Amino acid sequence: MLNSVILSYITFGYFLSFLLYFLMMVMAKESLGRLASLVTLVCFGGHTFAIILRWVESYQLGIGHAPLSNLYESLIFFAWAIVAMFLILERRSKHRTIGAFVTPLAFLAMAYASLSPNINDRIQPLLPALKSNWLIAHVVTCFVGYAAFGVAFGLSLMYLLKKMEPQGGKSRFLSRIPDVSALDEMTYQMVVTGFLMLTIGIITGAVWANSAWGRYWGWDPKETWSLITWIVYAALLHSRMMRGWRGKRLAFFSILGFFCVLFTYFGVNYLPGLHSYGAA
Repeated sequence: MLNSVILSYITFGYFLSFLLYFLMMVMAKESLGRLASLVTLVCFGGHTFAIILRWVESYQLGIGHAPLSNLYESLIFFAWAIVAMFLILERRSKHRTIGAFVTPLAFLAMAYASLSPNINDRIQPLLPALKSNWLIAHVVTCFVGYAAFGVAFGLSLMYLLKKMEPQGGKSRFLSRIPDVSALDEMTYQMVVTGFLMLTIGIITGAVWANSAWGRYWGWDPKETWSLITWIVYAALLHSRMMRGWRGKRLAFFSILGFFCVLFTYFGVNYLPGLHSYGAA
């Protein structure tokens, strides 16, 4: 389908964005950064168009639904949300170097969706349990939360690299990374955003589960790991606010949290449960 073809090109567009951001840091040329931002923005526009087109094509096939129902569609939306969060952060912070650490996440998600032989990119009818008005609210809030955690992960890697910069001697590459205090604050903001969205996602999922299966919580693997991820980030925020944790502790905690996100997203698809449809 046309949307899949467009998304395949967008995948390589995000890889080009990453290369341009990386070269900007290596060569210290701001013109490459401006070009990288332009390429990312154009790809994001094409990405948005392809998602809308896929939605329209589903109605043309007589099985109309939001393109959020299987692993392929969720990966596409996950990548879209990551880029959306990054573009907002880049515009607010004026730090283009963040792109070198965040666009690879979008590229990898898109590449896995487009190139993996185990993922079906065809538009499929909704499973009975998914035919609910809660589908969009639950999936969108969860994946926007995951995207915010992904951006926080990239910022945490930047923080740890920046701390490796030698005292007195400036590294051309590391000198392009923002100050550690700015990275620490941006990481905190992204974690707060992700935590709020994940909380809403869990609540809407519970309401949806009650309407579909007659119970709010069933300790399904996806539900269990979503709760574990929520607890990890809740502990991070508690440590920040009550104990004043900052810097490396926050960065390592953020990285640990994102690994929990990845297992919640991918790992549990290989476990039996009500959410196992996500592997299709």
